[in-house]
Amino acid sequence: MGIGGSSIEGADSGGTPFNEHFFGLVNFGNTCYANSVLQALYFCRPFRERIIQYKLAHAQRIAHFKDSKEPNQTNESGESCSPTASILRQEHLLNCLAELFYTIVTMKKKKGIVHPKKFISRLRKDNEAFDNLFQQDAHEFLNYLLNTCADILKAEMQELNTLNKKSVHQKINTQNHKILSAKSANGKTNRTTNQANSQTINQTINQTTTPVKNGSISSQTSVNLVNDGIESETSSWSGDSTWIHDLFQGILVNETRCLNCETSSSKEENFFDLSIDVEQNTSLSHCLQEFSNMEMLCGECKYYCDTCSSKQEAEKRMRIKKLPKILALHLKRFKFVSNLNRFKKLTYRVVFPFELRLFNTTDDCADGDQIYDLVSFVVHCGIGLN
Repeated sequence: MGIGGSSIEGADSGGTPFNEHFFGLVNFGNTCYANSVLQALYFCRPFRERIIQYKLAHAQRIAHFKDSKEPNQTNESGESCSPTASILRQEHLLNCLAELFYTIVTMKKKKGIVHPKKFISRLRKDNEAFDNLFQQDAHEFLNYLLNTCADILKAEMQELNTLNKKSVHQKINTQNHKILSAKSANGKTNRTTNQANSQTINQTINQTTTPVKNGSISSQTSVNLVNDGIESETSSWSGDSTWIHDLFQGILVNETRCLNCETSSSKEENFFDLSIDVEQNTSLSHCLQEFSNMEMLCGECKYYCDTCSSKQEAEKRMRIKKLPKILALHLKRFKFVSNLNRFKKLTYRVVFPFELRLFNTTDDCADGDQIYDLVSFVVHCGIGLN
């Protein structure tokens, strides 16, 4: 689900966007779990736009640093390699995904099929859990995909930071060399020349430290400005946050209150999605309400209270402190039945709305009145996990 109004801009009378593409993904035997998630992400426009921006900016980064005159580095084996021979030059899951989405959006036809062979091949190479003939869990795949892409973005930003610093020092050294060369040729350096060169150096430094939000090109930035932002992309990067976090990450607060001393404690945790229990003949809104209902900790599940220095009965609940821009919900439809020693699928009917507002937020949640629009959903077919 994504934040925004319910109306669709630039759509025909049937509600279909004019420039939208509808392409099926070929199933390689058992990859429908991945294809369904990829389709859901593709039609989530904020994510798709970021992926396309990444694709365009990544190509510019490679060209920029490939053309730089930095001396070659050596790898662990002592072999010579270019400065962009590591993460920026590698084939990985993120650039395979970006290439797949870019292929679809640049198709001349509006409908057809695409073979995500490169992406699936990379997925199987990177994680052996997906390299078999069994069906996989779509929710697990989504988590793996988002976390892997976030890790790749962090690694790339770290590498870009290193390359940018080297580029700045190289420009400074070049300017200093020009100053020394001029002094050697003329026998002296006048004050005006020094000031001019000093100004040039300062301009060079300033040009390489222009901040761009979240270490990536913002959605308002024109593609024509991608090249100008290559060196500035990393200057405001915090080291922990990427545009994946900006889109999907929310904050949960686990609140606990000791019933003996009435001391309350809270613990925050980040999430990319929420896994919620389902009941028979219920609605998504009700499931979310149950998710944040008060839970009693008693008996063998008593809470250890630091104030009382002993286990005590307590009340516990989870609420949302920060809503993500894109809300991913996972309905827990498989329950382990101990007497059967296997998982059983819960085929309960769950009604979900086209627009959703969450009421299980904390009092200090800044964006608690946000309304989410339903973008896509993935349905599991069959009665077993595989």
